[in-house]
Amino acid sequence: MVDGAKAPKLLHVLCSPRIESASSAAALAFLETFQGTQPSWEIDVLDLWREGLPEFNQDLLDGKDAVRRRAGFNSPQRDAWAIIEHMAVRFPLAERVLFFTPVWNFGLPYKLKHHIDLINQPRLTFRFDPTVGYILLLKDRPTLAIMASGGDFVTGMNRGRIDMATPYLREAPRFISVRSVEFVNFGPTVGPQEAIGAARQSAHRRLAELARRF
Repeated sequence: MVDGAKAPKLLHVLCSPRIESASSAAALAFLETFQGTQPSWEIDVLDLWREGLPEFNQDLLDGKDAVRRRAGFNSPQRDAWAIIEHMAVRFPLAERVLFFTPVWNFGLPYKLKHHIDLINQPRLTFRFDPTVGYILLLKDRPTLAIMASGGDFVTGMNRGRIDMATPYLREAPRFISVRSVEFVNFGPTVGPQEAIGAARQSAHRRLAELARRF
């Protein structure tokens, strides 16, 4: 890296409240290999459970409407929107993005949905033109999602559970200009130890391969 140049950044979005969860363990395995391959990269850890995400309240809704209409802010709206701008800037500053998340009740943890709802805003990530529709404002970037689930969605032995997390995490980031997300499904995380161990070995093996080229 040239002296004075900024280090490239990987945004690590941590979506599990459990430090020793299956998804967190997979994240650590991935990051160890990635940092060994790319030692100059900066890792920006966004822990959604410790970040203090603001509520999407009336001031924020009114501020969003003012941005959309190109109108002025009052003081509470300005303060609320400043928080959103500060949160949203971390995404475009990253050249790579990693989501590490469990699957809860067929979907994603509410904190991840909350975060995406907060930062995906007009004139921050997109704008709307009546003649052409939505125009995305950010650039695409390689993105990986590691998803740990109690069921096994890799082999289909998911015991009748439906995976609604993958479709959401594939489509929602499009408005943040992420046009394709690569997924590593990690499961089962409950049940016979032999199945859990085999799933863990398979996921970690694939993650090691991905980390060397990510």
